[in-house]
Amino acid sequence: MLAELTHARFCVSARTSIAAIFFLNGFVFASWVPHIPGVMERHALTAGGLGALLFAMGTGAICALPFAGVLVRRFSSATMTSICAVTFCAMLPLPVLLANTWLVALALFVFGALNAILDVAMNAQGAELEQRMARPIMSSFHGWYSTGGLTGAGAAAALLDSGLSYQTHVAGVALLSALAAAFASRGLLRSSSPHADPHPGLTLPSRAILALGALTFAALLIEGAMADWSAVFLQRERGFDVGGAALGYAAFSFAMAAARFGGDSLSRRLGAVTLVRLSSSIALIGLALALYVQLPWLCVAGFALVGIGMANLVPVLFSAAARVFPSHPGAGLAAVATTGYLGFLAGPPGIGVIADWLGLPLALGVLLVLCIGIAAGSRIVVLPADRSGEM
Repeated sequence: MLAELTHARFCVSARTSIAAIFFLNGFVFASWVPHIPGVMERHALTAGGLGALLFAMGTGAICALPFAGVLVRRFSSATMTSICAVTFCAMLPLPVLLANTWLVALALFVFGALNAILDVAMNAQGAELEQRMARPIMSSFHGWYSTGGLTGAGAAAALLDSGLSYQTHVAGVALLSALAAAFASRGLLRSSSPHADPHPGLTLPSRAILALGALTFAALLIEGAMADWSAVFLQRERGFDVGGAALGYAAFSFAMAAARFGGDSLSRRLGAVTLVRLSSSIALIGLALALYVQLPWLCVAGFALVGIGMANLVPVLFSAAARVFPSHPGAGLAAVATTGYLGFLAGPPGIGVIADWLGLPLALGVLLVLCIGIAAGSRIVVLPADRSGEM
């Protein structure tokens, strides 16, 4: 009885610490976003120049992800989570305050790389705790990330509108967040001893990883399309003004954050496969409403349904990726996250190319096909034991 109580308290402490890291990750990233127009203005960038500058962050993430699993295995997920969380928070002022454009690009490259490694390390922490507790908990962690993002964006908007200087804002957020990350890191899981990776070179991924990577690619491509194209669609195709056009992505984001906190319960009750099928079906219905029904309020409601549908796909897929190599969850997570990032970064520009040929409604219709594909491939999230060998 005493052992069970001690284990329960340990799990609660670890879960609180991991949730705090997820929240801080979302909070700090969202605190950077409102400063992008100011960076564009201070460096006299064109839209193309800003796009090239922001691409440095994505490039940093893509370059770092192949090594994230090796680092987590070599130094442990707790160590990498601690180092990357504190450093990521402390890095926030650099891309905002540096005066040289090339140095800003370098800072964004490092910022993106740290974010990518932190993503793998903290998800590995969540996956290990999920295995210990023997029940789904990953969706709640992603819910805390979404909550951190909404809180960070809201706090930044309120503080900057109140007259707080951008220098003070980023410095304050960096200091307080870095201290909070250091404190939260004390409760991370530290049972997994670091050890050298027996496969230091790059190897071909297993079929399970390829399948999970394909589903994650599709899921994050849809999320990226919502971020980049929902406002444009509402303004150009449905006649919303600039402020009203933001309602689509706002509805998507709020619905996603809220739905993630119920995802673990649904996964326990329905099972992971059924949850993936249900989620992709809800996203499919939401997209159909948003894209092909003319009533403005139904368009916004459709984007909210897409948020509900997409909320728990990535947490379930990441949990499955971590179980491919139970003794080394970071390896599967890194491989799957890499393809997911590619979908998030490359998908929206691809939609723009298709839109030039066929129009935006038909281009976004590709997302409907992706939802069907995710539902069709849902069985991969339950892995047979013989797929848990080394990569």
